[in-house]
Amino acid sequence: MVARGVSYHWDMAVVFRSDGLFAEGVAATLLLTVSALAMALPLGLLLALARMAPSRLLSWTARAVIDFFRTSALFVLIIWFYFAFPVLVRLEMTAFEAATLAIGLQAAAYLAEIFRAGIESVHKGQWEAARALGLHFGAALRFVILPQAVRRVLPVFFNLVIDTIKNTSFAAAIAYGELTYQTTRVASATYRPIEAFTVAGALYFFIITGTGGLASLLERRLKVVGG
Repeated sequence: MVARGVSYHWDMAVVFRSDGLFAEGVAATLLLTVSALAMALPLGLLLALARMAPSRLLSWTARAVIDFFRTSALFVLIIWFYFAFPVLVRLEMTAFEAATLAIGLQAAAYLAEIFRAGIESVHKGQWEAARALGLHFGAALRFVILPQAVRRVLPVFFNLVIDTIKNTSFAAAIAYGELTYQTTRVASATYRPIEAFTVAGALYFFIITGTGGLASLLERRLKVVGG
């Protein structure tokens, strides 16, 4: 027997009438991405420096933190920070704050390894040259080492940015109004899940493609000459 195909009548007009929810979702997704990365960047650098510290206690502690958050399931982290963490610290926490903490901490763990690899890739002669110029550790790191390290790790960093954009979709589990959550609202209201998630997929595509284009532009401008 040959099964007959089920015809489906697309109705994008119904979904597009909910364009306001999609716009809110895109804005919330970008806000959460920026917030998580703003937290992850300085924390990731601190963890990287602690990981490279001569003190074994500091280095092992940083490594334990990095390994824990890198190997944790992000969905579980978001749920835990939303429901359990406020109970432990006795503070009210919004869905946005919980998602920022969870996504930011995991991104910081990955950034720590990215920064560490970038710093270690800079030839030790650069450190010696900085010391010869009378620069202390902080100044040498800021003005000599980090600019070179950042250029080297830029492609990997933007891969992390793209992953962070995708990871914001997990925040739908705690009713944060990012793109995936708003898409489910549209699908429920219109009874058109196929059309709703097709639009969401297209929006994610444009956001991530735009981010990739920006990454390519910056890589060309900051390209390391001579390795």
